Amino acid sequence: MAFESLTDRLQVAMSKLKKKGTVREEDVKEMMREIRLALLEADVNLQVVRGFTKRVGERAVGVEILESLNPTQQIVKVVDEELTKVLGSEVSELNKSPKIPTVVMMVGLQGAGKTTFVGKLSNFLKKNENARPLLIGADVYRPAAIDQLKVIGQQLDIPVFELGTDVNPVEIVKQGLEQAKQNKNDYVFIDTAGRLHIDEALMGELQQIKEYAHPDEILLTVDAMTGQDAVTVSQSFNEQLDVTGIVLTKLDGDTRGGAALSIRAVTGKPIKFIGTGEKLTDVEKFHPDRMSSRILGMGDMLTLIEKAQREYDDEQAEELAKKMRENSFNFNDFIEQLDQVMNMGPLEDLLKMIPGMNNVPGLDNLQVDPKDVARKKAIVFSMTPAERENPDLLNPSRRRRIAAGSGNSVVEVNRMIKQFNESRKMMQQMTKGNMPAGMENMFGNGVQGKLGKMAMNRMMKKNKKKVKKNKKNKKKK
Repeated sequence: MAFESLTDRLQVAMSKLKKKGTVREEDVKEMMREIRLALLEADVNLQVVRGFTKRVGERAVGVEILESLNPTQQIVKVVDEELTKVLGSEVSELNKSPKIPTVVMMVGLQGAGKTTFVGKLSNFLKKNENARPLLIGADVYRPAAIDQLKVIGQQLDIPVFELGTDVNPVEIVKQGLEQAKQNKNDYVFIDTAGRLHIDEALMGELQQIKEYAHPDEILLTVDAMTGQDAVTVSQSFNEQLDVTGIVLTKLDGDTRGGAALSIRAVTGKPIKFIGTGEKLTDVEKFHPDRMSSRILGMGDMLTLIEKAQREYDDEQAEELAKKMRENSFNFNDFIEQLDQVMNMGPLEDLLKMIPGMNNVPGLDNLQVDPKDVARKKAIVFSMTPAERENPDLLNPSRRRRIAAGSGNSVVEVNRMIKQFNESRKMMQQMTKGNMPAGMENMFGNGVQGKLGKMAMNRMMKKNKKKVKKNKKNKKKK
């Protein structure tokens, strides 16, 4: 994620606070110096940094301590709240037209990922709102831009309207909107031309399209890897087109991420969506509070839960929970869960959404090799149906046969079976509302680790109550 280096610096800065009944002014000043340097290194706008550190400093001195938090944790809470304000405080929804279609005009510089994001966002609405979008290819300058949009449309089964590269973009938009009205598409995405830099010709054309189409949304696509340049670009587009929102791409890259912290404050325009990967499904609504939690290393359980809900329906989740409680989770279930987890995104990114996991040594270097996943699946597929359903049947001779059949060594088969048994044991403990042995130490003793333990314990208590309630209901029946 883009904020890893910033997260590390902020954690170091806040961990230096001493554990006292009140926070002294000199402690706060020292922390503010560290935070200021961390933000500037992350390429955050200077004025944004000054305003942020001033507000945090004023609130942090002599802060009253909540019952459940020590002074250090209370400071983290203040930083979290102010960071959320910088990012926009609330989720900004897409502006929708009272009459169909809702017209979304996508603008941005060439190379920011605008055309790909058109596909991502239209697919997001198709899946989450059962929308029927139409994509209009109005970029007649970039080589293969329209072809790229057509390929994306075919992959997502979303229609694309285009008239080639010899027609005026305004005419393309005009005819595309007519087709959308006839076909009753509820969303229209206009993929406009970008340039390598902002020029008068680009802006003139975009203004013409805006005047004709009267878009409900003008979304500026910004590459998060461009740092301070992203803020300058956003200001220029906003001054000339009055954009309604920002979408950030490449937040999964190795970048300092300062653009996200600066754009909202400098332009006054909300960040509405973010790209989190290369797949056409890698897009999320921008939640300021969740992004703040990620930056501070406190995880993002809500986004993790939403990702899981997209892969599991209620019936599947209940069936899985039942199998875990009864210890009947088998290798067929294991493969199904493995596929669903991999569909949610890279495992290393999912782990970082769990509170406190940033404190686990070596997590930054964790990389899950897709070949390793394929090897595990090969081992399971080399088992007989009876062995998959009853792992206890796997004696040494069966394991040798499975190793030969899957092209793995017996050592690798034994390791995989051991991991499966440990996972099954841990999942059974969690479904009963108990934190597995050793898991508490995983969080570490730092500020974020303590907050992570608190969050995990709350989840465990809720789960324990749910288990007891289910048992009572069964007895009544």
